[in-house]
Amino acid sequence: MSNAENGQEPPVQDTPDMTAQNADIPASGSADADEQKKAYAELNDRFLRLAADFENYKKRSERDRVQTIALANERFACDILEVADNIERALKSDDSHLREGVARIQQLLSAQLQRHGVCPIESLNKSFNPGEHEAIAHVPSDAGTGTVIDEVSRGYRMHDKVIRYAKVAVSKGKENNHKEA
Repeated sequence: MSNAENGQEPPVQDTPDMTAQNADIPASGSADADEQKKAYAELNDRFLRLAADFENYKKRSERDRVQTIALANERFACDILEVADNIERALKSDDSHLREGVARIQQLLSAQLQRHGVCPIESLNKSFNPGEHEAIAHVPSDAGTGTVIDEVSRGYRMHDKVIRYAKVAVSKGKENNHKEA
């Protein structure tokens, strides 16, 4: 019975081409394997250091972001504290100068808010815009339908983003008191 009939492959015999190819492989395979292991260890070490550096970068970035937000809030709070101090002074003053003091405090507060990018949304006599307004009443009036006729609570925008919607009353047009027959 031959090797082919047994399911075994015949032994490979060296040809002149194969002996030339095998001549390129060093006789001591362990030296080449040691070099490959050393190169692998170096690459693995570089990878681990890079991964650790990236994790440290992410932690540092998050810490810096939190500090930046805290610092921004601190500056805003200090500016508002100036307004609070002026309100306390106004409450201690006599009634004759109270209105003038409150008007100045409002100007100071508006200036502080604008310095931080917060500005009011103008709403009166403008068309209702759901991106800026919150309708709390729909009332008949001489103004055109959909026009803001009263501002109950002023809206504010910070750097082009609405941070508080204006609470407004919207006109639903003239009301007809007579019924059609």
